[in-house]
Amino acid sequence: MADTHTTKGISQNGTNSRRGAERSDQSEKIKEILEDYRLAVVSREISYLGRKETLTGKAKFGIFGDGKELPQLAMAKYFRDGDFRAGYYRDQTFMLAIGKVTVRQFFAQLYAHPNTKADPHSGGRQMNAHFSTHSLDKDGSWKDLTSQKNSSPDISPTAGQMSRLLGLAQASKVYRNEEVLQDERFKKFSVNGNEIAWGTIGDASTSEGVFWETVNAAGVMQVPMVLSVWDDGYGISVPRKYQTTKASISEALSGMQRTEIKNGLEILTVKGWDYPALVDTYQTAAGIARKEHVPVLIHAQEVTQPQGHSTSGSHERYKSEQRLEWEEKYCCVAQMRKWILKEELAAETELNAIEEEAESYVKREQDAAWQAFTSEIKKEQRTAVQIIDKMIAESEAPESLKAVKKEMNTPMVTLRRHVMAGVRKALRVVRDQQLDSKQELVDWIRETKQDNFERYHSHLYSESDKSPLNVKAVRPTYADHAEEVDGRIVLRDNFDKLFEKYPEVLVFGEDSGKLGDVNKGLEGLQKKYGKIRVADTGIREATILGQGIGLALRGLRPIAEIQYLDYILYCFQGMSDDLATLHYRSAGGQKAPVIVRTRGHRLEGIWHSGSPMGMIINGIRGIHVCVPRNLTEAAGMYNTLLQGDDPALVIEPLNAYRLKEKMPQNIGEFTIPLGVPKVIREGTDITIVSYGSTCNVCEDVLPELDEAGISAELIDVRTLLPFDRHHKIIRSLRKTNRILFVDEDVPGGASAYMMQKVLQEQKGYFYLDSEPLCLTAKEHRPAYGSDGDYFSKPNTDDIFEAVYQIMNEANPEAYPAIYNNEVGH
Repeated sequence: MADTHTTKGISQNGTNSRRGAERSDQSEKIKEILEDYRLAVVSREISYLGRKETLTGKAKFGIFGDGKELPQLAMAKYFRDGDFRAGYYRDQTFMLAIGKVTVRQFFAQLYAHPNTKADPHSGGRQMNAHFSTHSLDKDGSWKDLTSQKNSSPDISPTAGQMSRLLGLAQASKVYRNEEVLQDERFKKFSVNGNEIAWGTIGDASTSEGVFWETVNAAGVMQVPMVLSVWDDGYGISVPRKYQTTKASISEALSGMQRTEIKNGLEILTVKGWDYPALVDTYQTAAGIARKEHVPVLIHAQEVTQPQGHSTSGSHERYKSEQRLEWEEKYCCVAQMRKWILKEELAAETELNAIEEEAESYVKREQDAAWQAFTSEIKKEQRTAVQIIDKMIAESEAPESLKAVKKEMNTPMVTLRRHVMAGVRKALRVVRDQQLDSKQELVDWIRETKQDNFERYHSHLYSESDKSPLNVKAVRPTYADHAEEVDGRIVLRDNFDKLFEKYPEVLVFGEDSGKLGDVNKGLEGLQKKYGKIRVADTGIREATILGQGIGLALRGLRPIAEIQYLDYILYCFQGMSDDLATLHYRSAGGQKAPVIVRTRGHRLEGIWHSGSPMGMIINGIRGIHVCVPRNLTEAAGMYNTLLQGDDPALVIEPLNAYRLKEKMPQNIGEFTIPLGVPKVIREGTDITIVSYGSTCNVCEDVLPELDEAGISAELIDVRTLLPFDRHHKIIRSLRKTNRILFVDEDVPGGASAYMMQKVLQEQKGYFYLDSEPLCLTAKEHRPAYGSDGDYFSKPNTDDIFEAVYQIMNEANPEAYPAIYNNEVGH
């Protein structure tokens, strides 16, 4: 909707004195107002009916946007093509108004219809009111984002959408100010940086730290962001006075209000039930953000929540009678109706007709959504029952099968799980019978499982031709007398080539800019490429990650730097809840190929030596995890990832920056394949599996193992996600029949993950002649100092003795015990 659609011409004294063209213009404005009222009523009816559908058992859970209709209608008026939303699960009216959700689609999502045509936002993967638009074509290539209205994929964690909002807004600043991005191929992402990032959040969720990080960072960075706070006075049952200083987020943030001489935010307040004031407020906010690139916060006050937080409880339990009476009086839809009648913009009969039609329209669309959802399942059920009927006719135990069939038809709402469970139970009943129909049912299960894989498991990673898993390996090449340099120089020069090659690449983090990162892997690059592409940030890991997500959603290739691996915990929630699930929860509709760069392993001190790899790999499935053992390997991984379209975490080995490595000739071009381990040295007696800096420690042990007569094969897995895609490790185990997994995570962490992959998934169990072992760090964080490191993490002595222990058990005569039973490493 164009910016000219406002209510500024409607005064409190009526509009009957307009002439000619003014009367025509006024007629259009009245038409627009009545359409807004219709949408408000439709949205309210969705909330009412959606709650009923949930409470009657048709849906699992319901959460709705009733009470927030008018602010969202006002916001929608100034939301242009190219703009992006990072909102939360109350925004149904807004999405209706911009034409990015229909009533039928809303109910399809409520029912969890696993079909992207029925629910284009998530294909049934997200609970209702979690919205997303499609940024990608079916082949994974970018659409023209400037010709459509965009919404990033919603998440449920409170305030989780805030950090992403910062990056979405920053992208406009980057596109407006970076000359290298004026190329024609970037026109589909921005028009001179004129796009606004629109955020929404409930007032109680502003208590979360990521909200404050985002607001502070936006004020510092001066990015085009309009952030709306829907303030209905409660966080579920907890009132505002326990949530926010001064019981007002706008007052609490007042120190960030911009002045004539100092940057900051523009802070606006407005009543959530005052339609004309809301329209004016959003017009003002949009003008400031779009033109001046200044962040604006709108505190929408006195918003109501007519049905409470969700279908999980009733707000009558915690709201007083006076409060409930006030909410009924100041319901924004009721207030808009009252205003329309007062201004004589429509007769009551006309509003009654709008309301009646809205109610019947929503009911029709809900019915259609339900029929579409259930008809697919009933079709599958009919096919399954037909096969079971054949089995009943053939079986020696027909009564048991009849009971299964009856159970399949018992649930009030038949779901796929009921059908599949019945079929599987039927097969168990006839497991010892030879029936012609038995194979038919097995085939049905196989086919249905494949369909359900597409419905429920696809798109965790990229499935396009641009997947980094499709990038071909290119070995680094070296001159005959290649110069040996500090590892950081290899990395720095590789980044230099990447910045030259890819104008969409930018890096940012603590000390990344002027200093060139704490280990000088970016030395001199800010001076060469400017402060936009190589930037310093504040100490705020959550929003550093958020910048990366938002920038990547808008076609840029950000490298978000988290200074040390230990600090990843500050942004881990965003990595786990948002980035790792983004491609999956949008059912392949959006991608955010962020590279998170950090460094870790083998440093000293409790908070600088962590290696929580088990936590990381189990918490961020959907993100590739690269664990290079040196910086040439790290450089090759960056080269691979930037040719692909998946997000990744690269953990550079912290003790490698000053170690010497040969300088490759093809810097910026060589690639490391993901999920393909490297055999560091071949052997015949035992396989040692490790990664990162610990792999180098294992390599240091090899000469001593040789002296002891042990031929060890050392394998560097290189990436934990994905892990050994081509089962290279099992080929080694077939040869050696013994295996040791070594890492510096806690017991049961990444070493246990690697063991499960090799012994279970790769069937390595069948090739073992000795007990497989894991050698890990101790259960606590490493104590400080070199002695603390020695006694806390695996060292060369530990590794030698672990290998020797395995060989001693296999051949005690050739490898006599080093210790008696009372002593051990």
